[in-house]
Amino acid sequence: VQLQASGGGVVQAGASLRLSCAASGLTGSRYVVGWFRQAPGKERDFVAAISRSDGSTLYADSVKGRFAISRDNAKNTVYLQMNSLKPEDTAVYYCVVDSRSSLSSSRRAQSYDYWGPGTQVTVSS
Repeated sequence: VQLQASGGGVVQAGASLRLSCAASGLTGSRYVVGWFRQAPGKERDFVAAISRSDGSTLYADSVKGRFAISRDNAKNTVYLQMNSLKPEDTAVYYCVVDSRSSLSSSRRAQSYDYWGPGTQVTVSS
C-alpha cells in the first residue's frame, strides 16, 4: 500500500487549502482513510476520517466546521478541505489508512496500519 499526500503549503490565517491523499495497493472497500497532524514538539493528533464504503465522517473538535473530508472512490483519493485556517493548524499532515477497523476507532493513531510521508501546512498570522 502506498499513500501520497499533496497540497500542503504556506498560507495566511483565514485562507484555505485542500490536501489530497492518493492511495494505491488497497484491496476491498471496507477501510477508513484519515488525516493526522503533528506540530513541532507535540504529539500526533487526529484530524478527520472517512469510511471508504459509506462515506461516514468523523472530525476532531478543533477542526469541526472548518475542515471537510471527502472521497472520490473512482480515483482512490481522499481530500481534506481546510478553510478558515489558523496558525495553530500549522503541522505536518499525514494521510493514514485503517484496513482493519471501523470509523468508531478512527481517533486512535494505533488503529491505522498505513501511514503516508506527510505534507507540511504552515499558517502565518
